Amino acid sequence: MATLASNAADIAPRDLKPSLYELDGISRQSVEAHYKLYQGYVNKRNEILAKLAEVDLSAANQVYSEVRALKVDLSFAVGGVKNHEIYFEHLGGDGGKADGAIAGLIEQGFGSFDAWKADLKATGMAGRGWAWAAYDWDEGRLVNYVGDAQNTFPVWNATPLVALDVYEHAYFIDFATDRGSYIDTFFDNLDYDVVNDWCTRYGIRP
Repeated sequence: MATLASNAADIAPRDLKPSLYELDGISRQSVEAHYKLYQGYVNKRNEILAKLAEVDLSAANQVYSEVRALKVDLSFAVGGVKNHEIYFEHLGGDGGKADGAIAGLIEQGFGSFDAWKADLKATGMAGRGWAWAAYDWDEGRLVNYVGDAQNTFPVWNATPLVALDVYEHAYFIDFATDRGSYIDTFFDNLDYDVVNDWCTRYGIRP
């Protein structure tokens, strides 16, 4: 039986840092509920890859619609994994004004920290799922991109450095429908040391 090639192993959810249970303004209950959603994306990714490995390509014309459905679902699940891993990893800090490499990128791309913050908040208020501050390698600058779903990424050849989840699951327990206050609280809990570590790792400089 001819099947789709795959040597992907199952992955496991990453553990949350202890600091995520002590965020300022975002409750432990909210974080735990959010983490369960992330775990679901990990499990779904593993499940879909197992299904893809069983698709019989000898009846290709009959399976294309099945492959499409599985591949689209896979992109959504993997997006949910990657987006949330960025989101959780760079929370747990003291917020404030950015420093280091990310501060230089913000200054270069937006003129000031306040202008960048206002732009990212507006992007998050306008979006349906995510807003990212991503370094666009082709443009050589930081850009705030919107994404309306887990599998709506910024653009190819752009590296997300700040991932703002604006799905209701991220804030409804603590903020009900007040997305704006949640976004302000998100900024208050950002760990710019983590973001700067990513800049160093990826070789991103202003």
